Amino acid sequence: MTKPKSFTQPRTIIPRLRAGLRAHRLLRRAFMALVILALLTASLPRTASAAPIYVRLMINGVRVTATPAPFVENGRTLAPLRFISEKLDATVDWKDGVITITRGDAQVVMRVDSHFVSLAQGGATITDVPPRYYGSSTYIPLRLLATALGVSVTWDQATGTVKVDSRVPMSGAPPKVVTITSVLPGQVVADPTTMQLAFVGDRPAAAVEVRYQLIDPATGKGPVVGRGTDLTAAYTLLPDQLYSGPRILAAALYDRNGTFLVGDAVPITMAPSAKVNLTGATDGQTFTGPVALGATVNFQVASVKWEVTNPATGSTTSIGQGDPEGTVTWYPQMTDNGSRTFKATAYDRLGQAYPSAPVTVNVQVERKTALSGVKSGGTVDKPVTLAPNVNWVVNLLQFILRDPATGAQEVLYQHAGWDSYRWFPTPAQTGNREVLMAVTDAQGNLYTTPAVPVQVKGDPQVRLLTIGPDQVLNGKVSLKAESNVPLTQIEYQLVDPKTGAARAVAGGTDATLGYTWTPVKTDDGNWQFRVMGVTADGSRLYSPAVAVRVYSETLYTAKPVMDKDKFQPFASDLAVKTMQKTGMSAALQVAQAILESGWGQSAPVDKYTGKLSNNLFGIKGSGPAGSVISNTWEEYNGVVYYIDDSFRAYNSPNESWDDHQQLLLTRSWYAPYRAVMYDSTQGAWELKRCGYATDSQYPIKLIDIIRRYGLWHLDEVGI
Repeated sequence: MTKPKSFTQPRTIIPRLRAGLRAHRLLRRAFMALVILALLTASLPRTASAAPIYVRLMINGVRVTATPAPFVENGRTLAPLRFISEKLDATVDWKDGVITITRGDAQVVMRVDSHFVSLAQGGATITDVPPRYYGSSTYIPLRLLATALGVSVTWDQATGTVKVDSRVPMSGAPPKVVTITSVLPGQVVADPTTMQLAFVGDRPAAAVEVRYQLIDPATGKGPVVGRGTDLTAAYTLLPDQLYSGPRILAAALYDRNGTFLVGDAVPITMAPSAKVNLTGATDGQTFTGPVALGATVNFQVASVKWEVTNPATGSTTSIGQGDPEGTVTWYPQMTDNGSRTFKATAYDRLGQAYPSAPVTVNVQVERKTALSGVKSGGTVDKPVTLAPNVNWVVNLLQFILRDPATGAQEVLYQHAGWDSYRWFPTPAQTGNREVLMAVTDAQGNLYTTPAVPVQVKGDPQVRLLTIGPDQVLNGKVSLKAESNVPLTQIEYQLVDPKTGAARAVAGGTDATLGYTWTPVKTDDGNWQFRVMGVTADGSRLYSPAVAVRVYSETLYTAKPVMDKDKFQPFASDLAVKTMQKTGMSAALQVAQAILESGWGQSAPVDKYTGKLSNNLFGIKGSGPAGSVISNTWEEYNGVVYYIDDSFRAYNSPNESWDDHQQLLLTRSWYAPYRAVMYDSTQGAWELKRCGYATDSQYPIKLIDIIRRYGLWHLDEVGI
């Protein structure tokens, strides 16, 4: 069994130490009295390490010489594992850093460099000094071992000897510095439970943060389930199916450098009762309009789905799925009048469903018939979209324009069933007008909306539809226009912004058709683009010119930053290191990187030079390696198109990773996220609530990635 050799071999120090002891026996005894006083007092936190002081050892009344020797460090006696266990007639099983010591019915399980210790009968404790390697030997805290095995440990000040006696039962439990007061040993956690600690004596001066962890006794690891700088505040433990069964609730205090100081542990059983209650509606309630539904839950939830069912037919319709702390709104139609049943279904992190009790309500909405797209007293001088706002099934629809002075009416658009209409006012429609809508139902009943007075300005116009301001034209360009007057000819033009000279690049005699144009090298540069239409009387109409860039060369597209199969290990390594420094969930970090970079296969590049940005999260602006020009979305005349924008460039993906974490850790609007960033599920939803992403399903996508690839194991750490 190979051990690291980062410490001086104790046996090389012993001869020199013994010589010094003989020469300075009185001084040694006085000094050791102070050491032992610290040993037998409460387990106070230490922030600095002193040199080891080797001591004598007596077991069951017989002085023994251990090789290597036991010693005192920071007020704790550490002894060689094998030697002390054998002398106490205990058996030792050592495997992969896990030490199991058994003596009769007593057992203790420790892990090298871990402060968490498992005891017999499901118990646990937190030691301020963990087992560790010294030279080629494994050393363990003697007081901890003796306490766990139920044997006596005393200090003989006169001789400077630690006395261990398995014939004498241990008297009393070691004193604690902190204790968990809100949870009892063996407590079953079925509902949200308060986590709170109290100090036994003085509060450690260096303590600045408390972390609560849910430890698996079999591994000594578990997720952080609460943390904060208010050490004695009440935190909430949410039952979680992912971690159901016997667990250890641990509370640990840390200094500002993240160094462990002291802690406490309580065995519990996690047994979520999984209660889901629908909110916003009660049995027998009558609704005459929209219904806002929510849900309350008593366990860790990934998302909630709301549904409505027609009891008469059994037909169920999804209202929406999303934020467990949010609401969805159901807009009933007249066809929904009568009895309807609502249900909320909560999904845990494993994807398991937990439905609420159904809530049956009565729906009595009145007929709603309204016109949208124009406002009373407004001016219509460009295209508008007219649409019916109704809560019943439309059989025939008409949009009507009326002259209030003469009563003359013009049917702008007619359609069988529900539809919308893009109305581009013509010159003949100019003046004071009224817009109304006439609709009939399946029984032939006619319903007409109140007339909406508007001022129509139908000056002859031609409008460019498929190209927007600052667009880069490359490859085959689609060209389309619209006009409110008949055109005999249409021409798409490049205009020199300096001279105003224009030249046609496409066009024809049918203005309703779409045309295409493919730029060539001589077209490259900055231009203005417009469309020109010729009317029946020979007049020319021009659309507003928009600034564009023509680029005929091949554009570069997103590139991988590494092989796909290497990305998850790469991201996981960075995420764990970031979590150790900041407390940010490693599982959530990796899920974000996977989702936003397409497993590292889609990092922005400069579309003109091919420069790789190493940008894993699509952050705009300028980074350590400058920026790259890539695409972003814009909208013009109702058409979505790409324009150039700057994205941060980094010298490596690692820089991108660090920059993204700093963005989340420093921007003020992400403060709610930082309060729960240790939890991957709560963190995912807070990112959405803080405005990180506009995609309503962004948190659900992240949580699904974490579930599918088991990333939550990255958040399970030791103490």
